[in-house]
Formats: sequence, C-alpha cells, structure tokens
Amino acid sequence: MVDIAYAADAAQASGNPLAGFIPMILIFVVFYFLLIRPQQKKAKTQQEFLSNLKKGDEVVSGGGLHGKITGITDSVVTLEIADNLRVKVSRQYILSPVSSMTAGSKDASCSPSGG
Repeated sequence: MVDIAYAADAAQASGNPLAGFIPMILIFVVFYFLLIRPQQKKAKTQQEFLSNLKKGDEVVSGGGLHGKITGITDSVVTLEIADNLRVKVSRQYILSPVSSMTAGSKDASCSPSGG
C-alpha cells in the first residue's frame, strides 16, 4: 500500500512543474483585466480632475453637497452652497463636476405641478 503512494507521488513529480502554476497565472490575468486595471484607470482620471479644479467650477462633494468653488488650496476647497454660505471640504472628497452628476437625472426629474 505504501509503495502505491510513493508511485503516485513520483508520477506527479515527473510532470511539467509549470502545469501547476498555469491556473494561478490565468486567475491573476483575469483579475488584472477585470479589477485592477479599471480601478487604476478610474483613479488616474479622478486625480486629473482634482488637479484641474479652479475657482468657479460647480462640483459635487462626497457628502452630496453641490456648490461652486470660491477658494482652493492644495488640500482644502471652499464651496459656496447657497448665497453667502460657504463650507470647506477636503479636496479629496470632491467627486465630480455637477454637470456629469445631473446629466442623467434631468430626464427623469418631474416638474412640479399645481395640482
């Protein structure tokens, strides 16, 4: 019985050692193209957006605040969310311009009716 176990072990060891790694390599390639690469692309786009912020841009923050940029430093953005009402938001929490957030919801919004 022990001889059969040794024979089976020897038969597996004599095969191609790379054959055991092929499934792991394929899984890594799939993860790279489906998960890692798109996230890197999105992060790069967000970083470019944050570096191109300027006064007068209308943006949406991570907390859902819509406002116009009235002041900007390396780490803080001052948003005017109403007349004479300004809040300071960390620059990393600015998500996108207002136009891209409201473009899809304009068609779905309902106008108020008098009835």
